[in-house]
Amino acid sequence: MDWSRYRFRSTWRLDAEPGTVYRLLERPDWYPRWWPQVREVRQTGDTTGTLTFRSLLPYDLTVHARSTRHDPARRVLEVAMTGDLEGWVRWTIGDGEPGTRLLFEQEVVVRKPLMRLLALPCRPLFVANHALMMRSGLRGLRARLAADTADVV
Repeated sequence: MDWSRYRFRSTWRLDAEPGTVYRLLERPDWYPRWWPQVREVRQTGDTTGTLTFRSLLPYDLTVHARSTRHDPARRVLEVAMTGDLEGWVRWTIGDGEPGTRLLFEQEVVVRKPLMRLLALPCRPLFVANHALMMRSGLRGLRARLAADTADVV
């Protein structure tokens, strides 16, 4: 088993229209406004950028992201990543009746040397750190969507 490989899946329920959620998520430059652990987003091209994350543990992860799927009709956003994490992440925005059902999926291999070295003994800590980041992201997204709609989209 590769202890540096992770697969995450989260389902969020949101009190907002799927189209509104999609329009917010397709703007990664806005993520730091509502997701505190997304420390920086720098656009490097039309469909590329560099993102830096930091959750509770005292280390930053920097990835270079490239949009691989931007499908407004099916409301799917997918990104390939290289750097400290290598793999992909996908948002699938669906009807929640009422509201939105948001599916987050991620499959990555950690490339950051220290995290690879500590992969086996610290895996539970890394998984818990990711869970905290996701909970904070959900809270932040809910608050952002509850704000004035004109400010969201």
